[in-house]
Amino acid sequence: MIGVIGAGAFGTALSVSLAQAGRDVRLWTRDPAHAAEISRTRRNDARLADVTLSDKITPTSSMTDLAGATAILISVPMQSLGGLVHDHAGFLDGTALVACCKGVDLNSLLGPTGLITKACPNSPCAILTGPSFATDIARGLPTALTFACQHDRAEALQHLLSSPALRLYRTDDVIGAELGGALKNVIAIAAGIAIGAGLGESARAAVITRGYAEMVRLAVGLGARAETLAGLSGFGDLVLTCTSSQSRNFSYGLAIGGQKSFDAKITVEGAATAKAVARLAQEKKIDMPIAAVVAALVDQKLTLNDAIRSLLSRPLKEE
Repeated sequence: MIGVIGAGAFGTALSVSLAQAGRDVRLWTRDPAHAAEISRTRRNDARLADVTLSDKITPTSSMTDLAGATAILISVPMQSLGGLVHDHAGFLDGTALVACCKGVDLNSLLGPTGLITKACPNSPCAILTGPSFATDIARGLPTALTFACQHDRAEALQHLLSSPALRLYRTDDVIGAELGGALKNVIAIAAGIAIGAGLGESARAAVITRGYAEMVRLAVGLGARAETLAGLSGFGDLVLTCTSSQSRNFSYGLAIGGQKSFDAKITVEGAATAKAVARLAQEKKIDMPIAAVVAALVDQKLTLNDAIRSLLSRPLKEE
């Protein structure tokens, strides 16, 4: 049995994929009424519309129902992860835990595996990340992800969590995989701003390219391998989120660029991550002008016109 904590779109989609591969899944949500509704309707339309859940998926609001799981996938918003693993550490510690969220924690400046390891030091820990939309996974469309971990159960877990349509590629560069998934959300906001402000496709291409350079600089500065950022969890995810309106981060940037309102109830991981990354870059003395501008716009410390002017007035230099 595999446990999945978080019955949002991505957690539900992963549950569907695992069930399609013949795995028994326990899908945890903190709301008993939500668990009961999913059990009754076999759907989770509020989070992932038009997908029927098989009988292999058992919704629950009791963490103890995940006891005995071979592995537990944690798919909750990044800024909620620290509190969740802290509150349930007594139950979770010792079980193989796989983070399925992307970002940098605002309080600790840790990534997902750092937060999990801090709360659950006896748990083998990994991260599942890369270019994917929940709807594609749930529909069984071909998707390739990075599975990053450094313990001896890596290969077994890779095979356990893969399916014919969901292909996992293994790496031991956890820092690189984490930062690729986190930083691409910040650049996706910037790409959305460029399109929303009417700057054109060429400007978006420049944002993606220079944004990728920023991603590599910070990741390598924090101990990652540059080649990891060239893979699924970095470049692959960057392309997807910077070019599709399905991306919440790109859509959020579109709203900023077009000076329109955005639904505050929608989780935009890149907004908080931009602020955390700006602090990290400052501490490490790493130049990240795009991330800094996004953070300032999110905090409303910079107007859109000033942000554009700031980036366009950067010194001319070698690429």
